[in-house]
Amino acid sequence: MYGKAFAPEYQGSLTTLSVNSSLTDVLAAGTEQLRAAERAGQPGEAARSGLAVAEAHRRLGRVEDADRAWKASYRAARQAADVGAMAWALWSGGTLARQRGALPLARRLLRLAADLGERGGDVVVRGYSLAGLAETGRIQGDYEAVGRLHEQLLAEARRRGEARHTVWALEGIAQMHRNTGRYDSAYALFEEASEIAARADDRRGHAWALRGLADVVSVRDGDTERALELLSEAETTCRAMRLSSALAYNHKMRGNVLYRAGRYAQARELYEQALEEFREMSEPRGEALSRLGLAKSLARLGRDRDETAAELADLAGLLERIGLQHARRMVARAHEELGIPAAGRATEAAL
Repeated sequence: MYGKAFAPEYQGSLTTLSVNSSLTDVLAAGTEQLRAAERAGQPGEAARSGLAVAEAHRRLGRVEDADRAWKASYRAARQAADVGAMAWALWSGGTLARQRGALPLARRLLRLAADLGERGGDVVVRGYSLAGLAETGRIQGDYEAVGRLHEQLLAEARRRGEARHTVWALEGIAQMHRNTGRYDSAYALFEEASEIAARADDRRGHAWALRGLADVVSVRDGDTERALELLSEAETTCRAMRLSSALAYNHKMRGNVLYRAGRYAQARELYEQALEEFREMSEPRGEALSRLGLAKSLARLGRDRDETAAELADLAGLLERIGLQHARRMVARAHEELGIPAAGRATEAAL
């Protein structure tokens, strides 16, 4: 049995904030409390308030502000000798690093956060930090290494009745199943995540689950209109809560759905929109995936083959540098789909 979802990153005097609070409201309340704590000489409270400020900035796509805020939160926590608050600040920093595509830094910060969480006896920040490590591995495409960790964290979340973390784990496992072609199990997991999130009033988790369901409905069933309906429902939540990153990924997925339906001109417009959104928030993974979708759409609309080949080669190099194995495989499939040999294969053929 799951209780109502809560946001453990809203701490100290901010515990009254809801998991569904608008990020602009979180930022305003967090900033006010942070300034009050600093004036009162309360570094522990400043660290806790600063965490909410950092997370609001990060989720709004304001990466430079988020970077300054989590570091300030960590310094305040260290001054207060608050090990748990130090762990939470490192978790925020590691999550931001992953969002920015700095995956080695993300792993290092999240490991430190998990260790501090265990040392300080904070099982929640330990779980969130391990989840961050699992998600970092998952977006890299290293499913074998992190699959068991996802399952372990799911079991722990179910045992404690933590709806929000259960939803996260279900969605992560579902995404791995979807990416390896196990569409039926992916759909079932996304559906369970959607139901738990709805009952627990976790609107953010519900929006991500709807996006996952839309993806499977599109790729497995070819039901374009149902997929677009699910994405529209999720978009309403993203806009209401100012979930900038989730909204950009929603638009990118809408582009995917339209592309699969052969509606290439519409897909191009969505990919261009998502690309602009990701660039504005400095999120290289989303930017690269949007560029890939845009390149495929433009190729279908008659773009010069050499230009498409150059774009795919540039994307392959970028994804290699970031370390996104699954996305790198997506570029290889794009070459095959469009009938454009990769540079290496073209050279071999010439020889």
